[in-house]
Amino acid sequence: PYYNKPTQAGVLTHFRLIADATDLPVILYDIPGRTGIPIQFETILRAAKHPNVVAIKDAKGDFAQVSRVLNETDLLYFSGDDSNVLPHIAIGATGLIGVTANIAPKAYRELVDATNANDFHSALKVHNALEPLVRATMTHVPGTVAAKYILHGLGQINSPRVRLPLVGPEESEAARIEADIDKVGTVPGLNFENFRPDRNAAAGGALPKVAGTTR
Repeated sequence: PYYNKPTQAGVLTHFRLIADATDLPVILYDIPGRTGIPIQFETILRAAKHPNVVAIKDAKGDFAQVSRVLNETDLLYFSGDDSNVLPHIAIGATGLIGVTANIAPKAYRELVDATNANDFHSALKVHNALEPLVRATMTHVPGTVAAKYILHGLGQINSPRVRLPLVGPEESEAARIEADIDKVGTVPGLNFENFRPDRNAAAGGALPKVAGTTR
């Protein structure tokens, strides 16, 4: 649940009611940086008893809790932190649900496969190659904004625009994204030689850029 900052009882009830209302599999999402609260272990344990709750996406980075959840429940675990995919998979996570993976799906596929094969040398090589791309995507503006900016610059999507209240990167933010992209070396499935970012196309939100403003 967002905005309300509920108690753990409220979080649990929220998940249970959603799971009751559908036959679809439900994935819990633990992202305290956005919700303002973590999902505590006891809450995860109780939610996991619902037959429709099948997995959890973790963007908290508490690896001790990850191991405990894997040991004490049947939940599938997905990394929700682009910079921590390797350690998540290494301790038993199933895979990832990430932002940067929209830009570099082949690289993340190779990272996951190598880790699952205990080929940590190859996995670490991909992890390190992805680091500047993850930084470009996740540290200067919201990940959605940066991902669309980068994908548009690669010619993979038609527009970099995002819906309000998200807006395109400011000039200084775009410059930092591009500076990090310049540091990206060899990443499986990616080629930035023809990267052509369009700051003007990305400016503004859902509405056209207003003359005389930074948006």
